Order: sequence, then C-alpha cells, then structure tokens
Amino acid sequence: MDQRFGKKEKLKSRKLIGEVFSQGKSLTAFPLKLVYYPLPEAIEDSREKTSGRLQVGVSVPKKKFNKAVHRVYLKRLMREAYRKNKYLVYEHATPSHAMMVLYIGREKADYQTIEAAMQQLLKRFVERVS
Repeated sequence: MDQRFGKKEKLKSRKLIGEVFSQGKSLTAFPLKLVYYPLPEAIEDSREKTSGRLQVGVSVPKKKFNKAVHRVYLKRLMREAYRKNKYLVYEHATPSHAMMVLYIGREKADYQTIEAAMQQLLKRFVERVS
C-alpha cells in the first residue's frame, strides 16, 4: 500500500471543514478526537478517481498550546501517525469521508501515545462506517 499523504488526501476546503464540524459525528481516543462526515456525491464526482478515498485534516488548539512550535510539532506527529496507519481504513471498502483529527490533550504526548490513539480511532471508524 502507498504510504504517502498526498495533496488529494488533505482536507483544505473551508466549506467542507465547516460541514464536518457542524454535521459530523465524532470518536475519541485520548489524546485525539476524530470528527468525520460522508462526502457529498457532487464533491466525489468532481474529484477524479477518488471514490473510496478520505480527506483528512489535523488541528491543535491555540488555546491549549500558545507556541506555534508546539502546535506544529504535534500536527506533524499526528500526520505521521495517520500516514503510517491509513491502511487500516483503506483495507476496508469504506465510502468517501472528510475527517478532522483534533488534539484534545493539555500536555504534549510522545509519538507512541499518538500512534496508539490513531490506530484505535481508525479501527473504531471502520467498525462504525462499515
């Protein structure tokens, strides 16, 4: 399986991010929270060959981590954990979804903690969507 986290997989649309937060469902595995929303078919049709794909974004709140250095570090760890474990979702035929992964902890966690939480979130996401 391709382990890249390319441009087509990144969630960047402000409109879609707004829909994810307003109408999406969530799962939590401390220190991460996953909010997901099924992509409308109009968006699926406009993107070429992306049926069954996910669009993923990561976020760390400025309120809890004032320094940008710490926010960027945690986002990097979260993206890496997703990139390494996205096979858990792609093995199963899940429809297209937009997802945001949020860091909800108050202190910086190490990579092993974030990766374990990411694996747990992705497994529960597959169970709930399938």
